[in-house]
Amino acid sequence: MSALLMIGGDQAAIAEDSSPSFFNSKETPSANLEPFKKWNEALERYSKEVAEKNKGDCKTAKLNKCHFQEWEVFLESIRGKDQMTQINEVNRVMNKAKYIADETNWGEKDYWASPGEFMARFGDCEDYAISKYMSLKVLGFKQDQIRVVAVKDLNLKVGHAILVVFLDNKVYVLDNQIKQVVEAQTIRHYQPVFSINDKKWWRHNA
Repeated sequence: MSALLMIGGDQAAIAEDSSPSFFNSKETPSANLEPFKKWNEALERYSKEVAEKNKGDCKTAKLNKCHFQEWEVFLESIRGKDQMTQINEVNRVMNKAKYIADETNWGEKDYWASPGEFMARFGDCEDYAISKYMSLKVLGFKQDQIRVVAVKDLNLKVGHAILVVFLDNKVYVLDNQIKQVVEAQTIRHYQPVFSINDKKWWRHNA
């Protein structure tokens, strides 16, 4: 997660006026996503996965139609539910996945997996967050409702990643380290570094 925290300090962002944000921070938005190579690559791989989802057989460990069918069946089963129910269900199902560190899984210190890679091989904190992000996006959540967030865990002194969802004037946290969905205001040990979606990213300052 160290690379996540370093990106948050990139000075290439196009700064705008900051405004109050979650976890007692102030956020400054930018539309320049070029510094976020791992994020962009994960989204690109996901686009390819969608196009090729009907290929392969159920015996291979690589993403194939079986992985996508299971995911699609799950999402369709909650598509008609209210958004709070969808948030809770996506968090519950994705948190069932086994945590696997990037070095063990990919032989790299920091690899951002696409949803398909996560479904096939599981992953670490940002991989949970990305898969939850994409699940809610498929369910119809708008861009301004969902963000992957890189944070510093002030208790463990390490980097971490979560998903936040804006709904009904509240900010909800979907975290692989917390079983239930909780409101951001109930968490005191996270210091946000940056948050990101498909269109923008935000630098966070205390």
